[in-house]
Amino acid sequence: MCVEVAEVWVATCDEEIKKAVEEFGGPVIMTSPMHERASDRVAEASERIQADIVVMVQGDEPMITPEMISAAVAPMLDDRSIECVNLARRIISREEYLDPNTIKVVMNEANYALYFSRAPIPAINSAGLDRVSVFKQVCVIPFRRDFLREFTRLAQTPLERVESIDMLRALEHGHGVRLVQTEVETHAVDTLADLLLVEALMQGDPLVQTYGQHVARPEAG
Repeated sequence: MCVEVAEVWVATCDEEIKKAVEEFGGPVIMTSPMHERASDRVAEASERIQADIVVMVQGDEPMITPEMISAAVAPMLDDRSIECVNLARRIISREEYLDPNTIKVVMNEANYALYFSRAPIPAINSAGLDRVSVFKQVCVIPFRRDFLREFTRLAQTPLERVESIDMLRALEHGHGVRLVQTEVETHAVDTLADLLLVEALMQGDPLVQTYGQHVARPEAG
C-alpha cells in the first residue's frame, strides 16, 4: 500500500476493461475513445476527482510497487516548482537497449530529462553498457494537477508524433520533466513475449500474493 495515494481509479474507454475492474471491486472512470496518449486520458479522468497531484501508472507496467510510486512523488512533495516526474531504471541488457518498445531517456546533471526516444540513446558501442549509464522510462508519472490541465491543452509536437512519446510534448513546449532513478526491476508488456516474461518474473512475488486480500467483495445477504 502506498501511503501517499488517497484514491486509485482506472481510466479507460474499453467496456471489457471496465467490466474486469468492476468485477474485482475497482472504481472506473470512462473516458473518450479518441485519446492517442495515456496522459490525455488521465487528464480527462482527473477532472472528475479532487487531487493536487495525479499519478499516472500505465496499464502495461504490471510490476510497479507502492515504493516506486512513493519515490516518484517524493520530489514533488519537497519542491512545489516540480511539475512532472518520471521514474527511470538503468538498462543492463543490449536487447532492451535496442528494443524500440523500450523508451530510453537521457538526463542532465540536475536529473531532468533532455530527451526521450525509442532509438538506442545515448549511442554506445557493443561493450559500453557496463561503462555508460543508459536509462529507460518507467511509466509511473506524477503530474501537478494544474500542469496536467495545461499539458493536455498543449498542441501535439513534431517529435512527440514521430516518437509516439507524450513526455516529448512537455519538453518541446519548454517544461521540465524531473527523473527519479529506481532500482526495482521492471518490464513493460508490449508483446506476447513480454507477457510471458512478466508472468514468469511475477511468479512467487510476495506483493502479487496480497492482491486477492485487498479485493473489495460484496457482503453476503
